[in-house]
Amino acid sequence: KAVILGLELVGSKLAGFVKQAKKIAVDNKLLVHCWRGGMRSASMAWLFDTAGIQTTTLNGGYKSYRRHIKDSFAKNYKLIVLGGMTGSGKTEILKAMAEQGEQFIDLEKLAHHKGSAFGSLGQLEQYSTEQFENNLYEDWKKLDEGRIVWLEDESQAIGSVRLPEELYIRIRKSPVLKVNLPKSERINWLVKDYGSFDKEKLKSAVLRIQKRLGGLRAKEAIQSIEMNDFHKVADITLEYYDKAYNYGLKMREENSVFDIDLNKIMPDENAKKIIAHYPLLSI
Repeated sequence: KAVILGLELVGSKLAGFVKQAKKIAVDNKLLVHCWRGGMRSASMAWLFDTAGIQTTTLNGGYKSYRRHIKDSFAKNYKLIVLGGMTGSGKTEILKAMAEQGEQFIDLEKLAHHKGSAFGSLGQLEQYSTEQFENNLYEDWKKLDEGRIVWLEDESQAIGSVRLPEELYIRIRKSPVLKVNLPKSERINWLVKDYGSFDKEKLKSAVLRIQKRLGGLRAKEAIQSIEMNDFHKVADITLEYYDKAYNYGLKMREENSVFDIDLNKIMPDENAKKIIAHYPLLSI
C-alpha cells in the first residue's frame, strides 16, 4: 500500500499499472514481456517487484517466444495420424488410447471446434489462430520426443483457426491409420452427437455446406431436421463429407495409409485394437 501511495504521488498512471497487475497476478506471480524483451518490460518488472509481486520477464520478448513455438512444431516427432470418415468416433477413440498410456494431442479440444460445418455446436468461442498456437504449444512441450504422438486427421483449418504450417506439413507426411466403420454405425454416432442441438443451429450448419450438398439435397436435409429425422440428415451430409475425405486421402503420400476395420464404435475396445495394431506400421 505504501508503494502504491508513493506512486500516486509521482503519477497515478504507474499506480494504476500496479493495481491492475495485482488483479491479474496468479498466486502473486506475473510474467511480463514486450515484443523484443527490452527496457520497457524490464522497467515494468522492476515496478511490480517493488510493489511486492513476484515478477518474471520473458527472455527475448514475445517475438522470441513465437519463434520458439514455430520451431518446436517443426521438430521430428514420430507422429501417427488417426484417420477415418466423419462419424467414426476418432476423438473418443484417441481419448481412450490416452487413458491406456498413449500420447495424444486433442487438436479439436484446443481449437474449440470439431472441424465440420457442425463443429462449433456445443463448443466455446474460438480463440485467434495465434492464441490457439500458443495453447497448443503448452501441450506440445510436455510430449516425450522418444514416443509416438497421436493426432486426429484434420484439415489445416479447424473452424476459424489454422494449424501451424510447420505442424500441418508434418501431419501430411506422417502415416495414417484409417479406421473403417459401417456407414450405419457412423450415422448413429452423429445422431447421438448432434441430434439434441437446436434445430435452427442445425439448419444453419446445413446451409453452410449447401453448395457442396446441392440445393435439392440441402433442402431435403433441412426438411428432415424439421421432421426430427436426424438419421436422414446425417446420411445426406455424409454424402459430401465422405467424398471430401476420400479426396484428401488420395493427396497423401503413396503407401502412407493403413486400414483397420472396426465393427462398432466402442472407444475402449477400439483403442486396444489400434494399440495392438500400430507397431505393424512402417514408421
